[in-house]
Amino acid sequence: MKDLITKERIFNHPIEKVWNAITNASEISTWFLQADFKAEKGYQYTFISTKKECSPIEGEVKKADPYTLVYSWIVKEAPVETTVKWILEEIEGGTKLYLEHSGISNYKGETAIEMFSSFTNGWDHCISGLFDYLKQTIHAQ
Repeated sequence: MKDLITKERIFNHPIEKVWNAITNASEISTWFLQADFKAEKGYQYTFISTKKECSPIEGEVKKADPYTLVYSWIVKEAPVETTVKWILEEIEGGTKLYLEHSGISNYKGETAIEMFSSFTNGWDHCISGLFDYLKQTIHAQ
C-alpha cells in the first residue's frame, strides 16, 4: 500500500500570497474548511466542514518556517495521526507548491486504502480551491 500522497502545482502568484493563503485562518476558511489555525509551532488547530459527512480534522503544527508548513492530521472519526507538509518555492513568475501527506499506512487494513483514496481526491479538490481562491483575490485587487 502506498503511504505517501504528493501533489505539485505552479501558481502565478507571489510566494507571500500563497503562504498567507495556506497559513492564515481567515483565508483557509475561504477556500478550504472553517479553520482555527495559526502557523505557529505547537498550535493545536481544528478544521471543520459544514458538510455533515465530513468529520472535523485536528492536529498540531510541527513546523511553520517560511516557506515550509508541517502539521499532524487527525480525522476525528478515525483518530489516526498522519502528517501534512506544504513546501513553497519561489520560481520565476510565481510559486511552486509541493504538498505531501504521509503516514496513511497507520490506518489498519481496508481503512488505509479507503483513506488513501479519500485523501488523494480531497487534496486534488483542495488545491483546485486554493487555485480558484488565489485567482479571485489577485483579480479583486
